[in-house]
Amino acid sequence: MDSTISVGSPGKTILDIDVLLTDLVQKTGSDLHLKVGEPPVVRIHGRLIRENLPPLTDENMQALLSKVLSEGQWRAMDKELELDLAYSVAGLARFRVNAFHQSGHLGAVFRVIPFKISTVDDLGLPPVVKEFCDLPRGIVLVTGPTGSGKSTSLAAMIDYINTSRTSHIMTIEDPIEFLHMDKRSTINQRELGADTRSFAEALKHVMRQAPDIILVGELRDLETISLAVTAAETGHLVFATLHTTDAAQTIDRMIDVFPPNQQSQIRMQLGMTLQAVVSQTLLPKKEGNGRVAAFEVLVCHAGVRNLIREGKTHQIYSLIQTGGEMGMRLLDDSLSFLVIQDIVEFDEAIAKSSNPNEFSALVGRRRQTTAFSIKGQLT
Repeated sequence: MDSTISVGSPGKTILDIDVLLTDLVQKTGSDLHLKVGEPPVVRIHGRLIRENLPPLTDENMQALLSKVLSEGQWRAMDKELELDLAYSVAGLARFRVNAFHQSGHLGAVFRVIPFKISTVDDLGLPPVVKEFCDLPRGIVLVTGPTGSGKSTSLAAMIDYINTSRTSHIMTIEDPIEFLHMDKRSTINQRELGADTRSFAEALKHVMRQAPDIILVGELRDLETISLAVTAAETGHLVFATLHTTDAAQTIDRMIDVFPPNQQSQIRMQLGMTLQAVVSQTLLPKKEGNGRVAAFEVLVCHAGVRNLIREGKTHQIYSLIQTGGEMGMRLLDDSLSFLVIQDIVEFDEAIAKSSNPNEFSALVGRRRQTTAFSIKGQLT
């Protein structure tokens, strides 16, 4: 890869950000990490790989980010010391960028956002997700750790609605990642910093914009959660994300944000408005040719709603286990099938499991069942 452009005096070079990002996409990588004192690092199929390039200098970093940040964004960076933004390379992809200061130097991480939005089927999302997209009102949460594909899944769900329904969709994002073109629906996408000051401020005024569906990029604080719940109570379908790893933890996180004297009220509200939680995580495939998602799915029926209202979220796991006919599944159940089907390594799956001991026993039982099944077919 020739990713340098000579400038200034002989022997002095800077790296070109567009060339680095093109190389990242061509390698089917997901992230580019830039740090002074280290060569550029790419994440490919979940694993970090150092590029065969010289360590970055402060001059390199300044030049790389100068092509990405506007004057206004540099001022915001100087004031806030970190910044989220989006950057595009024509004909290649969009990138979610976080620029920051670390140990007296600039740093940045670029995440690939393809121009083409994958469909629900392309991503292998659970089929019941399409039913969530057809709901008239309520809250649907997509959760998971950073880099687990939440934004990609939400984009696929919004695209499904855009294709199948005539709705007015308002999104509030930080930053705008996937760009949606109007199909059957009308979509307005608002970006923090450029179009609104905060998720909460945007939600305060969203009712006047007559939306049917609202997407909130992240439920970050009490005010945003409260306003999102209120929007669902008033007849809107609200999609949002949280950085939680399973369904019960998601509900607890939303409730725990509130002071103790308000938690009973928010339990009642969530018991009425929460429709579903989809938790996901990504694992490298065994063959090394990409990653695959594992999912936990909670569908809020009457029993689940009662547990939320009564503060017994720890009992939700048993309802998920018995809710397969409604499309529910536990994360460990999904992970075990990936292991049994020889798609992912056992060690990768158990590292993502909610309960490693139970997961190990589950895989053992399923392997035994599979062995008996094969033996029966051979005799």
